[in-house]
Amino acid sequence: MARRAAGGTGVKGARRPEVRLPVLEPYGGGELEPDGDYDGLDLREADFTGQDGSGARFMDCALTGCALDETRLRHARVLDSVFSGVRGVGTDLAEATLRDVELTDARLGGPQLHGAVLERVLVRGGKIDYLNLRTARLRDVVFEGCVLVEPDFGGARLERVEFVDCVLKGADFHAATLTDVDLRGAASLEISRGLDRLSGAVISTAQLLDLAPVLAAQWGIRVEG
Repeated sequence: MARRAAGGTGVKGARRPEVRLPVLEPYGGGELEPDGDYDGLDLREADFTGQDGSGARFMDCALTGCALDETRLRHARVLDSVFSGVRGVGTDLAEATLRDVELTDARLGGPQLHGAVLERVLVRGGKIDYLNLRTARLRDVVFEGCVLVEPDFGGARLERVEFVDCVLKGADFHAATLTDVDLRGAASLEISRGLDRLSGAVISTAQLLDLAPVLAAQWGIRVEG
């Protein structure tokens, strides 16, 4: 189940996930296993630091307050799940699949999601530094009320992606492809690269004025007076 967020005129709104978890079983502990199968589990305050869950599948799961420092989840599949208050540096989710996922109040540094597929994902609250989404595919993704420091969307494909009441610092859209991307709701918008890739995005008049010096510098326009 998903609901479509309100989009502006001519912009298709993102479909938000509506995750309804079943009654969950407490996680029995132990380390993550490569290609492991985790179904209907409540993983609470677990420390997965340095563990390898590459290729694992998480379905109808809740991860709350878990430590994910250097946790390897490459090629993992996360479906119909909620991550709340997770924290960690260097979490590896490269080429993972996240579908119908809610990520709330995360504190992550340098998470690797290059080549990942995100569909109907809501990122709400928290702070993510140096988010690597290079060559990823994002469809129906909403970033809401969060702080993104130097997120890298280089070469990514973004379709129906919204930024709502969030802060983007030094965002990189180099070689990205944007379709129905709504940046108007961003509380702060700072783009370091890829201004020329914004043809599929919509911004507000105020944001255009804020970006004017960067645009002038990129196009070699000298502004005086």
